[in-house]
Amino acid sequence: MKEDTTTRSSFSGRLGYVLAAAGSAVGLGNIWRFPYLAAKYGGGIFLLVYLILMLTFGYTLIMSETALGRMTKRSPVGAFAAFGKRVPFRFGGWVNAIIPMLIVPYYSVIGGWVAKYLFEYLKGNTKLLAEDSYFADFTASGGSVEFWFVCFSLVVILVIITGVKYGVERVSKVMMPILILLAVFVTIYSVTRPGAIEGVKYFLIPDISHFSWMTIVAAMGQMFYSLSIAMGILYTYGSYIKKDVDLEKATTQIEIFDTAIAMLAGLMIIPAVFAFSGGDPDMLQAGPSLMFITIPKVFANMGFGTVAGIMFFLLVLFAALTSAISLAESGVSTFEDQLGWSRTKCSLLMGAVILIIGSASALGFNVLSFVSILGMSILDFFDFLTNSILMPIAALATCLLVTRVVGLDKMAQEIGQSSAFKRKKIYNLFMKYLAAVCIGIILISSVANVLGIISM
Repeated sequence: MKEDTTTRSSFSGRLGYVLAAAGSAVGLGNIWRFPYLAAKYGGGIFLLVYLILMLTFGYTLIMSETALGRMTKRSPVGAFAAFGKRVPFRFGGWVNAIIPMLIVPYYSVIGGWVAKYLFEYLKGNTKLLAEDSYFADFTASGGSVEFWFVCFSLVVILVIITGVKYGVERVSKVMMPILILLAVFVTIYSVTRPGAIEGVKYFLIPDISHFSWMTIVAAMGQMFYSLSIAMGILYTYGSYIKKDVDLEKATTQIEIFDTAIAMLAGLMIIPAVFAFSGGDPDMLQAGPSLMFITIPKVFANMGFGTVAGIMFFLLVLFAALTSAISLAESGVSTFEDQLGWSRTKCSLLMGAVILIIGSASALGFNVLSFVSILGMSILDFFDFLTNSILMPIAALATCLLVTRVVGLDKMAQEIGQSSAFKRKKIYNLFMKYLAAVCIGIILISSVANVLGIISM
């Protein structure tokens, strides 16, 4: 059953929105980036700083984007344009709208990698996946990478064609509970390995001696990845929310979901790697090397490693799918608003964007390996452009829209019509004085990291 495209799509209620937004937030950033940063920047003290920032700065941006989406009933471009037709408004809206369109293609490439690894674990190739050269050999094989990328992308496209209530919401309602159960299972398995308890202590117990300025910077940057801030998604999902949905309660539930998965990701990975490496946190490398090289080695050296591998990569696949679906949905919503086309046509257009840009990213490790942009592969360049440059700019545009145009009183009115708005003072404090400063820190540190000035 498909939705009527003559009226704007909507979630059935708060639960549908929360699970969809949580599914968006719970992605690869939680699973392969959070444990790495937590291990590098102090373990328990990093976790504490992250939680404080999420409940203040993160809360402020989630509420802003969601409320603006519900207020205007438009995706990012339309939401900004609703307050003015001048160039700055159009620029802010398009930056927020373009980000998910650029992220979902290369994100789907990585989703294809995850699907390939799950397939191999199902075949029982646990030892093969743990070989040093397996990941490099796989990504160098253009046809195989492209095949798994296309398979993953087709699933995403089919879900968004079906619609918000019968596609995005239904998939989230099924996948999110399963994802949590899988995370609990893998976590229990990980923390009960011999030698894992030291990793548990390092991750959960704050030690002030491990605190540094970079702990704050890294935690702030991770919060953007984890909460789907500045990706246009929350504007889009906000536009699907009914006026009687309690935004503050929904945001609190999203925070709980995100925190639970981030902590479970840390407990899944840090203790296991600690046990495998004899307590060496340097074994926790960032990004693909953690997911596709270190973790398979850990599983290969554990009892029931094949079962653990299947559960882990099924968990990661669900996380990748829910996030990719939300990214694609934001793009489809923008196309619907701007072009006036049906959902099916807009979904197919988004699918074409995914397949064209994603294919370039997938082949950037083999057929197009000669292409280098600022010394980066095609996939790495899109990751740098969206996460290090465009996302902070998009968040800053939102802050300026709220503080300089919409006004805090109107925001409070929108939020307060269905919420108690208990954290209003925190919201106003960050919006007035702190949010722009924090975003500037994220932008400067991200660029400095890529340029090699600082290490993150």
